[in-house]
Amino acid sequence: MKDYSTPSIPMPRLPLALIPIVLTIALLGVQIFYYDDFTPHIPLAIGFGITALVGWLQGYRWKDIEAGAFQVLHVAMPSIATLIIVGMLVGTWIASGTVPMLIYLGLELIDPSWFLAAAMLMCSMVSLSIGSSWTTVGTVGLALIGIGDAFGVPIYWTAGAVVSGAFFGDKISPLSDTTNLSPAVTETNIFDHIRYMLPTTIPAMLIALAVYLVVGGAEGGAGDSLARIETIKQGLADSFAMGVWQLLPLVVVIGLAFFKVAPIPALFIGVMLGGGVAILTQGASVHDALTFAHSGFAIETGTATLDSLLNRGGVTSMTWVVTLMMFALAYGGALERTRCLEAIVSAIMKRLKGFRGLQTSAILTSIATNVVSGDVYLSIALPGRMYKPAYDQVGYSRLNLSRAIEEGGTLVSPLVPWNAGGAFVIGALGLTVTAGDFSQLLYIPLAFACWLSPLFGILYAQLGWFSKRAEPDEMAEEAVAEDRA
Repeated sequence: MKDYSTPSIPMPRLPLALIPIVLTIALLGVQIFYYDDFTPHIPLAIGFGITALVGWLQGYRWKDIEAGAFQVLHVAMPSIATLIIVGMLVGTWIASGTVPMLIYLGLELIDPSWFLAAAMLMCSMVSLSIGSSWTTVGTVGLALIGIGDAFGVPIYWTAGAVVSGAFFGDKISPLSDTTNLSPAVTETNIFDHIRYMLPTTIPAMLIALAVYLVVGGAEGGAGDSLARIETIKQGLADSFAMGVWQLLPLVVVIGLAFFKVAPIPALFIGVMLGGGVAILTQGASVHDALTFAHSGFAIETGTATLDSLLNRGGVTSMTWVVTLMMFALAYGGALERTRCLEAIVSAIMKRLKGFRGLQTSAILTSIATNVVSGDVYLSIALPGRMYKPAYDQVGYSRLNLSRAIEEGGTLVSPLVPWNAGGAFVIGALGLTVTAGDFSQLLYIPLAFACWLSPLFGILYAQLGWFSKRAEPDEMAEEAVAEDRA
């Protein structure tokens, strides 16, 4: 990300830099936990205003603050556009029978007793193949939510397994944007970066898989859910025509992603195919298809569970999520523009002694940036830029840093509800947070692979395991850079 800081205005002192962050977190806490109202939008907007006031006290003008906010929003616009198109995709794919077909096949093929493990593995394979956690969550993940509901599995358990698998693939796929961003920021090789992430990724995934296998799937055993499963299957068969044509949109989108077609056109082609299949095989009109893309699919099957599963999607379903992302990203951009984040990171770096503290701090800084700024790209780019010289100074490879920011950035992103990743998961999977009921956010601690991996990274740093020292050629490059400076 381009650096918009103004050299003539020094970084704020640490107490001043902390003011907008502390006050915003306090406002979020009051709104969410005291008032039992999960709408972080206005606290984040007020946080933006506080940050702008701090910037004004430093000497920044309004257009400087505005430029910082709009720069981050500009960088994130592809993500926002993807989110909107996924809403269209969900509406048309339900109408076309694609999602109902996937649910039906899942009910036929997956044993309820190991459903959660199967969900994680399925999402892992798809995400690894196409390099996109968001596409995986919005397509295969959505179908798995329906299958889990039919099996009687709580939605937060299914969502946890989906997120664990989808973001695992995003983390180590060479097709993933964040997997390419981390080595780019730290100036390391992408394939070395992927190999160096395996020591934390593999044990985290194995532990997550073991937990999902032990938990299993259907509550009360598979036998208790047979009648429920048959009701869902019969309702799907009665409401939709199902056959090979229903799988065409999914196959095409996965194929386009595999051949590195950009996500937005690939997903939009999926929307068009979904609408076309709905018209040709489900008897929908052109106006119906357009309505499904905008307002979501609507049906009355006579089965309340099935109706709640299928009545979703559309652009309007993503409005809450999109506005949340915009508030969070503008706030994060203002924090970066006023150098508040840089001041905090610099203060931390001055107190670090040795590799253990450096590696642990890099992971935690990336996590904190995810929480504070709401932007996964900023959580990778900012710590990567700031910590890179420190690794050269202590003689450790920057592969340690690239792993740290990937773990604290990519994997933690879906666990922060107002982050771009977390907001997407909540919107795409249809998770709801009503007054005082935060139960569906339990997917956060149940996405084991996402938070275990950074924990392993911190553990290895303290023990000195998998902590690669800089190669001679890496040290030579740093010496040349210092001479040029």
